[in-house]
Amino acid sequence: MAENREFYWRRLHSLLGVIPVGIFLIQHLVVNHFATRGEQAFNDAAHFMESLPFRIFLELFIIFIPLYFHAIYGVYIAFTAKNNTRRYGTLRNYMFFLQRITGVITLIFVTWHVWETRIQAALGADVNFGMMEAILANPWMVAFYILGVVSTTFHFANGLWSFMVSWGITVSARSQKISTYATLGIFVVLTIIGIRSILAFV
Repeated sequence: MAENREFYWRRLHSLLGVIPVGIFLIQHLVVNHFATRGEQAFNDAAHFMESLPFRIFLELFIIFIPLYFHAIYGVYIAFTAKNNTRRYGTLRNYMFFLQRITGVITLIFVTWHVWETRIQAALGADVNFGMMEAILANPWMVAFYILGVVSTTFHFANGLWSFMVSWGITVSARSQKISTYATLGIFVVLTIIGIRSILAFV
């Protein structure tokens, strides 16, 4: 029974990492990328997202609860996993190890980012270009945000590979090899979008 519960918890953890958390990540990166078109373009995109109907309900039940369940259970997995990259130095073993490391970094980054934006917005601040420009005026914060974005995009892309395996979408060695290249491409594209967005505020 305990093994069955563990199996289903891990399946749910994997599913939530793609839907809805992964979809939200892509949407968030796309909205932030409007900063590369200038201050007004970003403000318009951010204000559009804030004006969505049932925004608080959507943020709570579609974003934050699934995200933090995925994150907290992911930390449990990270600290109970047996990493053996020294003994078995295969690509997937290193990816498994990096998935755990980037998961912890992503949790720290996302929590900090939520504090600096959503919590401050709830306290009356306006989430706009000026807010992000002020946050990223500190070079250390620029480095922290770049590290956070790279960790987040890697964690999502590599997690997508694991999701397809665990849900029986990619079963054969050939399909898993193809998905490795596909998810690597997703990682590169999302990382470029994220870093360009950060530098647009600097």
